[in-house]
Amino acid sequence: MKFQDLTRRDFLKTVGITTALAATGTIPPVLYAGERRLVGYPEKADLLLLTSRPPQLETPLRYFKELITPNEAMFVRWHLANIPTSVDLATWRLKVHGAVEKELSLSLDDLKKFEKVGYTAVMQCAGNGRSFFEPPVFGGQWLNGSMGNAVWGGVRLRDLLHAAGLRPGAVDVVFAGLDKPPIPSVPPFAKALPLDKMLEDDIIVAYEMNGQELPMLNGFPVRLVVPGWYASYWVKSLSDIEVLSQPFEGFWKKSAYRIPDTPCGCVEPGATPAKTIPINRMTTRSLLIDPEDGTRLKAGQSVELMGLAFSGGYSVKEVLVSVDAGETWRPARLGKDLGRYSWIQWHYPWQPQMPGSHAVMVRAINSIGESQPLQSLWNPSGYLWNKIEQHHFVVV
Repeated sequence: MKFQDLTRRDFLKTVGITTALAATGTIPPVLYAGERRLVGYPEKADLLLLTSRPPQLETPLRYFKELITPNEAMFVRWHLANIPTSVDLATWRLKVHGAVEKELSLSLDDLKKFEKVGYTAVMQCAGNGRSFFEPPVFGGQWLNGSMGNAVWGGVRLRDLLHAAGLRPGAVDVVFAGLDKPPIPSVPPFAKALPLDKMLEDDIIVAYEMNGQELPMLNGFPVRLVVPGWYASYWVKSLSDIEVLSQPFEGFWKKSAYRIPDTPCGCVEPGATPAKTIPINRMTTRSLLIDPEDGTRLKAGQSVELMGLAFSGGYSVKEVLVSVDAGETWRPARLGKDLGRYSWIQWHYPWQPQMPGSHAVMVRAINSIGESQPLQSLWNPSGYLWNKIEQHHFVVV
């Protein structure tokens, strides 16, 4: 398959450089800021364009009225300019090597011989909501559309590692895909996690997304799925798994995707963290999806507020809604529960009586008591956004 409007030659060499630098927060945000417009890509509905080289596409919020995000509407985020535009399954193999007893080279059919597992999970970019940080921070200026909820199907990573046989002393597992840097000085994209994390039951190599093969832009033929953690670990078009007997020291762990080593993952706005750690589990979030912010409502007329909430691997226990700018909070009705990695929809009936501007706020609480802050928690890379947001409606 070839993209209709997007070829490898379209991806200028400098794009790979600026993308890598953006992940470390060393280029001005203006390089990524700009007017949003809808664009069409192969296998995709019209999505909001953030950058075209490499493709970074946001999902319009209207798709979040659905419990499951359709494949064609799932957001797109690549790090390097040279992304795969076609994959020949006759020759493609997933390699498992390094500190193992037996190197594996698995075709897609080979993977499907392992036990198939699946679940519903939110996939969210670490920088989702970055454009709301104040003061502004470097990197792609995402709104709230770099996330989605899908049913993932595939094979446990643990089963693949056990089939290869782990050697004593293995400590880290490194994952790489088919995307390549445009020039040698750009670090190839690779993510690593400790072996004990990788042996957890729910980490899978997914070959299905909502019961279908993955779209090319979302990582065909397989991608890593680390439910509850930010999508930077969900390596797309996965082709290489290497087990290391020493900690991984590559760029995408040592320099990129790091947060302050503080309980909130934050520092004072504008400050530089004294120490950082790799980003990890998603924070608790809730969003109001319908009616849209700024909608005009009629006094005395009933309306049902609707939204979604999720947390990094812990089920949402409660969603509270305030229709008086945070003075009072009442529980919303929760929808169908698809498990601890999925988002859950919420509904709240409201009948505004007084004409004027009304500020509505929403906050979620997960099963271990984690919630959302009233004030944004700032960090220099613009990660972990989960502030309680205000939505304004005009009642006439």
